[in-house]
Amino acid sequence: MPKYVIEREIPGAGQLSPEQLKGIPQTSSGVPGKMGLQVQWAHSCITGDKIYGVSIAPNEAAVREHAQPGGFPANRVSEVTGMIDPATAG
Repeated sequence: MPKYVIEREIPGAGQLSPEQLKGIPQTSSGVPGKMGLQVQWAHSCITGDKIYGVSIAPNEAAVREHAQPGGFPANRVSEVTGMIDPATAG
């Protein structure tokens, strides 16, 4: 199944408390089962005003549908076409 990088514009994301950050995956994790979606969150990176998440989903539409009831914007969704890491150079 394809992977997607989701860019979420959330002003002040980098200033969220640990408790606020904890609530994001709790809310997000309950959505797929309720909607019958096959979306699996892998991880996220937090910057000043954005959260970049990586999810596994059948298509971009499922990612966007998953974002709506969770209350988290999906400002940009990009399919991952490849990955590199330090082992790639070896």
